Amino acid sequence: MLKRFDFAREDEPGAGWLARFHEGRTETESWYLGNTRPVLPDAGSCRAALALHMPELLGPYDRACAMVGDDAMAHRILSHWRPADDRAGCSQAVWLGAEGPALVRNYDYPLDLVTGRFEATCWSGRHVIAKAQRPWGGCIDGMNQDGLVASLTFGGTAARGEGFSVILMLRYVLETCTRVDEAAQVLCRIPIATSQNITLLDAGGAWATLYLGPDRKAAITRARVCTNHQETAGQVVDSVARQAFIEEALTRPDLTLETLAARFLEPPLLSRSAVSTTAYTAIYRPVQGRVDYLWPGETRTQSFAAFHEGSYSHDYGVLTP
Repeated sequence: MLKRFDFAREDEPGAGWLARFHEGRTETESWYLGNTRPVLPDAGSCRAALALHMPELLGPYDRACAMVGDDAMAHRILSHWRPADDRAGCSQAVWLGAEGPALVRNYDYPLDLVTGRFEATCWSGRHVIAKAQRPWGGCIDGMNQDGLVASLTFGGTAARGEGFSVILMLRYVLETCTRVDEAAQVLCRIPIATSQNITLLDAGGAWATLYLGPDRKAAITRARVCTNHQETAGQVVDSVARQAFIEEALTRPDLTLETLAARFLEPPLLSRSAVSTTAYTAIYRPVQGRVDYLWPGETRTQSFAAFHEGSYSHDYGVLTP
């Protein structure tokens, strides 16, 4: 399977964003509603929830709503409030050795649902580089100019409740926070819709992994490795094995950042399953303000000092069922 990825600079959502929103509207509405077609909050309630919990995003949200016009469903979707269940794989680890600190991660998801966009933005005066997901606000990993890195994995349970999508919560802390401690406190106070893990790292070498969910008290841990479960095993069958694989690698005295990244490009971390393919690997280096996006045989480097617009198409070959 061939998939194209674009690297683009878009300081604020504008005409290009609006075109992408209309193009992806059907898929995005399907994501928001899920299979159960739940009773939805009205658009006013969605905006009120955003104003209460993430008020700094209200200006960009209102501008996006104005661009799409009088469309109540679009306004609900753009709020990310009470979305349907959404699950993915993913593995990530904090590196503290030479060339660190760094965060290495694989993003595993069905390729046809992965938004093929890496972007540099500046919504509120703070520059952000992130892997965008869905047509407004959402990101699944990213870094801001102050050196805060945030990256997510599915938390491993089917819990679902009243809250926000994790992809907007990541955007929020990258827009408003500079350090791990403040980002962790912010993420713990925002209601979340589904079971999710978030690993944070900053340029000072502080790190934390958060276990979040609508059915549990938020936990801030010192885990350096995170896959798809929390304190106990969840529903992703290979999650414990992938975590153990990374943890064992980190104990090796000869391990380097380069060899750690190479392990993420091989089984059992690299997934070639069609239902949860490793879409890309990322290495975030907050001190340098740099991120390397990796595919087998290809590396694209981006930074705040030099963000290169363009595209890359990767051939994933024949995937397993």
